[in-house]
Amino acid sequence: MRWHLGGWAAVAVFAFGGVALADGGAKAKRPRLDLRASPKVAFSPVEILLTGQLKGGADLEEFYCPGLEWDWGDGTRSAHESDCAPFESGAELERFFSARHAYRSPGAYNVRLTLRRANRTVAVATVAVAVHGHTASASDASDY
Repeated sequence: MRWHLGGWAAVAVFAFGGVALADGGAKAKRPRLDLRASPKVAFSPVEILLTGQLKGGADLEEFYCPGLEWDWGDGTRSAHESDCAPFESGAELERFFSARHAYRSPGAYNVRLTLRRANRTVAVATVAVAVHGHTASASDASDY
């Protein structure tokens, strides 16, 4: 947006979701939480490795030493709280979070990882996992 004021031009800059410029200062960009499953498709029973990663953004205090809440999509949940030193300027964030979960039954599962700090949600990510039932083959039958 541009205004002309008697020979002077004033420019307003608007930014969303990244760096916002208001009075010439910058607001730090928040990291984005990404969640991946390996494997994403498997036969039961299976153990899936889930990996969360904070991508990009600044090392903001609100993301320092978060509590992790895993919703496995199968009716079970788990939580993990870290014991960390107090935040100090220049402290680096932990950017990788991982866990394993076993699925014994076929189904489509939506796994959700929630990062919390001071009883407040700071980031959420989800990933779909498909678990298929094992079908007996002719070679399986010969094993009995």
